[in-house]
Amino acid sequence: MTEQVSAETSPAEPAGGAAANGALATGAPGRNPWERYGWVVRGVWLVFLVFPVIALVGAPRPAWQVVVGLVLVVVFAVAYVLGSSHLERMGRRGPSTTRGAVAYLALLLACTVGSALIIGANSLGFLPFVVAFGMFALPILPAIGLGVVATVVAGAAAVVTDPGEGTWSVAIIVFAVGVMTGGVRVVADRGEQYERMSRDLAIVEERERVARDVHDVLGHSLTVVTVKAELAERLVDLDPERAKGELAEIQALSRQALAEIRATVGGLRVARLSDELASARTALAGAGIEAHVPDDPSVVDPRHRTVLAWVLREATTNVVRHSDADECWVELATNRLTVRDDGRGLGVRPEGNGIRGLRERVGAAGGRLSIETGPEGHGTVLEVTL
Repeated sequence: MTEQVSAETSPAEPAGGAAANGALATGAPGRNPWERYGWVVRGVWLVFLVFPVIALVGAPRPAWQVVVGLVLVVVFAVAYVLGSSHLERMGRRGPSTTRGAVAYLALLLACTVGSALIIGANSLGFLPFVVAFGMFALPILPAIGLGVVATVVAGAAAVVTDPGEGTWSVAIIVFAVGVMTGGVRVVADRGEQYERMSRDLAIVEERERVARDVHDVLGHSLTVVTVKAELAERLVDLDPERAKGELAEIQALSRQALAEIRATVGGLRVARLSDELASARTALAGAGIEAHVPDDPSVVDPRHRTVLAWVLREATTNVVRHSDADECWVELATNRLTVRDDGRGLGVRPEGNGIRGLRERVGAAGGRLSIETGPEGHGTVLEVTL
């Protein structure tokens, strides 16, 4: 049999026919082959309906009552299995799911009431099934209410009937089923709430990442563009050729910034340390700051280069924008980056979004960021250790 299937199945058409092709075409995972047997697990408990059946056929009563009672038992069993399958297929409790489940629950209750008119207290054997189904078919408060009502009805029936008939046992079973299924329902609801909160937090983190990346990309690029535009404005009359060169670089920087923003929004932006070293050198030179920037990033552990590249970008932007420095030094080590300048220092300015974003990046990587005024109150020293 295996050889026959292998021989008749071409590489382009896997065994399974159109259904398999459809699953592959849509990229959807194949259905669990054991799902088709789920009704067996759900239906195995229906063996306890044998007790209402015994009550029907074990006592003298008109034939029509026996027939109607047996039909009600069969309808109840079928409705229970189909309704449980309906809840499992839906997976989530939405308005349409609730309406369909309530219809099944109403049918179960109708069968229970109809059987009670025929066999009396012996129909209490239906209640554990009704409580178990209703606990997952209804919103949590109505479900608990159904469990309480079913327990009270079973207890009341035990009081007014002969205890020897076992109605007290049924009442205890109904109560136990209500407690157990209610606990499962509460835990399931809390699990769904946790998953929703986790998804919301993931969305918030992604938004913060995009905002941080956009700030770093635009803050650096626009600062360099502004510096070069001011330089080009001063050179228009003094050195037109050099002014044209600066304008060409502005165009190139604008295109690069646009591409980086698109990559950032798409989650594809990855800063490279070698590129940021060259960009820092260009930005500092354009601002008239003498740059002491290493050429080779290989001294840095490859695991830390991306984080340090983002730090270098933001630190260079701050030096160009705020420091009023004449010189800037960039130092690299295996797990450390230091950026210092001889400008006016930190002063009393509060930290901006850029530094806060860097602290988040470095903290997420398990590192430490420090920023302080340089020796004798001059300049700024930013150091990151990973």
